[in-house]
Amino acid sequence: MTTVVYGIKNCDTIKKAVKWLEQEGQTFTFHDYRKDGIDQDMLKQFVDALGWEALVNKRGTTFRALSDEQKNNLDETNAIALMLVQPAMIKRPLLAHGGNYYLGFKPAEYESIFSE
Repeated sequence: MTTVVYGIKNCDTIKKAVKWLEQEGQTFTFHDYRKDGIDQDMLKQFVDALGWEALVNKRGTTFRALSDEQKNNLDETNAIALMLVQPAMIKRPLLAHGGNYYLGFKPAEYESIFSE
């Protein structure tokens, strides 16, 4: 079963998730949006699985730096366009495992995901 962690290498939450996976002996690949890229098709897959609202990291500095107009006019099309240009806006980590997608990192949730 293929497991992929999507995110940005220097993110603290990514580091915690990767450390957990390594400690648990889970095999995974890491996809860095900045280094490995992200395209419309990949993002659309994430949106279809999780919803665009869940994908947008509204607590991050990238989102907070948007203009009020950008924030107020956010819809799926605008959100995808912004996340393509600024992948730091995507909530992290995004875990792909067993044909499902999961957002964020909580050790208890990862234990549940990997015990199935």
